[in-house]
Amino acid sequence: MKKIHAAITGVQGYVPEYVLDNKELEKLVDTNDEWITTRTGIKERRILKGQKGSSDMGTEAINGLLKKTNTSAEEIDLIICATVTPDMLFPSTACLIADKIGARNICAFDISAACSGFLYALTTASKFIESGTYNKVIVVGCDKMSAIVDYTDRTTCVLFGDGAGAVLLEPSLDGHGIMDYILRSDGSGGEFLKMKAGGSLHPASHETIDAREHYVYQDGQPVFKKAVKSMADVSEEIMQKNNLTADDVAWLVPHQANKRIIDATSRRMGVGDEKVMLNIERYGNTTAGTIPLCLWDWENQLKKGDNLILAAFGGGFTWGSIYLKWAYDSKLSLIHI
Repeated sequence: MKKIHAAITGVQGYVPEYVLDNKELEKLVDTNDEWITTRTGIKERRILKGQKGSSDMGTEAINGLLKKTNTSAEEIDLIICATVTPDMLFPSTACLIADKIGARNICAFDISAACSGFLYALTTASKFIESGTYNKVIVVGCDKMSAIVDYTDRTTCVLFGDGAGAVLLEPSLDGHGIMDYILRSDGSGGEFLKMKAGGSLHPASHETIDAREHYVYQDGQPVFKKAVKSMADVSEEIMQKNNLTADDVAWLVPHQANKRIIDATSRRMGVGDEKVMLNIERYGNTTAGTIPLCLWDWENQLKKGDNLILAAFGGGFTWGSIYLKWAYDSKLSLIHI
C-alpha cells in the first residue's frame, strides 16, 4: 500500500490595504528608514484598520482559497488556525472563521506557537491526512500584530505587521507533500519574548494597563542570538536527515522576522539568495502569517516536485523546519494586493 502524504493543493494570502511605511514610523518614534532597513530589511508593513480581528483576515484568505481550488466550505473537515492574536481567548479563532465561511459541525481549533505557529499547525494537520481521518484540511496563519504592538516602543513597533495566509491539505499517493519535519521548543526562553499580562497569571488590571504590559515585550539580543542559531541548525539538520544537498533544494521558505536571520540560515544550508523567498520588506513580521504569505507570493514560480524547506523561530522559544515536495504546477494567479 502506498504511503499517504499530506500535500498542499492550494494557497492564498490576505494583507490589509493600509500601508505603514518607515517614513510614517519616523513620526511616531525615534527611528529612521535607514536604521530599520539595515537592521531588519523591512520597508513597510500592512495594518488592519477598524473593528476587525485576526478571524476577519483568516476568513478573507480562506474564502479566496476555496474559490481558487473550487472547494466548498461543506467539503472541509478541519480548520487549524495558528495565531497569537486571537479575536478573544475563547472561542477559538478557528471556530469563528469556520462560522464565517459557512463550515458547520467541523473540527476547528487554534495552535499557539508564535512565529513557529504555522509550522506546528501544518505538521499537526498533516497527521489527520496521513492517518486517513480527514481528506480536506485547511491550515491558516493569521495575526493582527498591530493589536499588541506598543507604538511608543521603537524596538518592537518597527518589526510587525498584519496578515494571513492559508493552505489546503489533501492526501497524495504519488510521493508529494510533507515528507519530514522537526519541531523544537525551549520554555526557558519564554522570559525574553512574551506578553506579560492578560493571561491567568496576570489578569488585566489598572496596574497592568498602566505598566503597558499588554503589548509585545522582547529582549532583542538573546532572541536574535537564539533565532540565528536555531533556525540555521534545524534547517541544516532536516537536509542532512533526508540526504538533501543545496542543489536539491528549490526554495528556502523562511519565517520573515529579520533579514540577517534569514541570511544566516541560507548560508548554513548553502543556498543562494536566488532560492530564498523574501518579502519582509513589504509585510514585516506577520508572525504565523509569514510562511503562507511567502508561498502565496511565489506560487506562480513553484513547480511540481520542487523540494521546499520551511523554517521558523518564535516565542516560547519554539522553532522548526519542514521538508515538503510541492504537489502541483502553479498556474498564473490573480495579482496580489
